[in-house]
Amino acid sequence: MKVITEALEFSTRTHRAYLNVTPEVTRIVERSGVREGLCYVGSLHTTAAVFVNDDEEGLLADLDERLEALAPFSPEYRHHKTGETNGDSHLKSLLLHPQVIVPVTEGKLDLGTWQRIFYAEFDGRRRKGVRVKVIGE
Repeated sequence: MKVITEALEFSTRTHRAYLNVTPEVTRIVERSGVREGLCYVGSLHTTAAVFVNDDEEGLLADLDERLEALAPFSPEYRHHKTGETNGDSHLKSLLLHPQVIVPVTEGKLDLGTWQRIFYAEFDGRRRKGVRVKVIGE
């Protein structure tokens, strides 16, 4: 069994951002040499998420709008009493989830036609990242 672990780092210019990381993850899977297995992609931060969906501008705008409605930026979060200002970012991360596992079949990510892997940043403008782990044979 082969196991490869790599890190991807990001520094977004905006507070919230949705980055299609599929090309980077694809390269890691290819380098791993794994033909059949699993690819884990997980955020290293509690104010970010990883998800699979369509890379379509309108859909991403709708997602951002809905997340902001469900967990709006507000000074009222109890978390802010700790000196932080990112209570909404933690909640948005929980709504999407911090990681995904994608099958690897015949050496490729087994994604549907329109599916892509995204890193969602909810408390940006500093270095953050994800861990990618490919396991299989």
